[in-house]
Amino acid sequence: MPAEQVARFWEAIRAGCSRDTAGEVIGVSQAVTSKLFIERGGVMPRAGTHERSRCLSFAEREQIGLLRAQGQGVRTIARALGRSPSTISRELRRLKYHYSGKDRYRARRYIPSVAQADADRELRRPKPSKLAVNTRLRDEVQDRLKENHSPEQIARRLRIDFPDEPEMWVSHETIYQALYVQSRGALKRELVQHLRTGRSIRKPHCKEDQRRARLRGMVPISERPAEADDRAVPGHWEGDLILGTPGTAVGTLVERTTRFVMLLHLPGSHTADVVQEAMVAKMATLPEQLRRTLTWDQGSEMANHAQIAEATGLSIYFCDPHSPWQRGTNENTNGLLRQYLPKGADLSFYGPGMLDQIATELNNRPRKTLDWHTPAEALDALLSGRSRPPGVATTA
Repeated sequence: MPAEQVARFWEAIRAGCSRDTAGEVIGVSQAVTSKLFIERGGVMPRAGTHERSRCLSFAEREQIGLLRAQGQGVRTIARALGRSPSTISRELRRLKYHYSGKDRYRARRYIPSVAQADADRELRRPKPSKLAVNTRLRDEVQDRLKENHSPEQIARRLRIDFPDEPEMWVSHETIYQALYVQSRGALKRELVQHLRTGRSIRKPHCKEDQRRARLRGMVPISERPAEADDRAVPGHWEGDLILGTPGTAVGTLVERTTRFVMLLHLPGSHTADVVQEAMVAKMATLPEQLRRTLTWDQGSEMANHAQIAEATGLSIYFCDPHSPWQRGTNENTNGLLRQYLPKGADLSFYGPGMLDQIATELNNRPRKTLDWHTPAEALDALLSGRSRPPGVATTA
């Protein structure tokens, strides 16, 4: 695969695409992208390392092949490409020769893809890893990995234990690359089982704003009123989607004070328009005093949050990225709902009536956090003005 195509693949990965999506971007199969990813251990090369303006690009090599086939000379090709004649001459001299009968030695026909592959191979001059050439350091790192020390702990501790020996210092990134990129020939792959994640392939990380576009006008959870945190006042909701087979989902809404659950039927898909329509219809069944705030994840299904807020009277807040504990009540409830909506199931099978039945059953289930009262009883007590059941304002 040409270096430019490989670079485009890693640029897509760096932007937050999955391996399959990145493969579609460069036009190769899943098998090819998986092999490319595994060979690198999931470690992305540094951005810009493929950009070598002094070297011929694949497009230039294609033009050389075309002009050479037309019988053009070195200087004519050089003028067409804006390159030095010596650059073109060296490129053509790199071709190996083979025995050809009468013409004893005859140059092989110039093939751009072969020339590019040869050039890419010659450019791979990796500097030997410090762990590969320093046996004492490598043994020290391996021993500490076997004691389940993290690479960062090892890197920091080596500077303390060997303050006057810089040759015994190594960065944590070097340790990670030696584990994941086996071509570096340093640490044994089986040592990855001593890492906390235990991953044999590195999971690429990128900035959240690269992985997911921010929703326009969203308000962070840090600005949510304090009354929603202490659960003393009802009407504060948490929401999310439960996903099934690709394209199928069910929306979940949980009231923080009473743990009362409502399920959203999302026919066909869970796009922003579908979620908006389902949520507005469901919230319309509640009295106004139970429509105060809604806390949701930063998912694209909430792109119409401004319209939802206007139609329902809810103030909508969004959790920080990768912080599911900020919707702890909803996360716990989604775990309970998996008894009815198992992972991998086709959730489009569950119509509005079935979802309402599931919600009713869950709302009539005694809850420890409500002192063994049910969410339905807790909500009924609040709506009727009676004193709420014991435990209804706990934070569990």
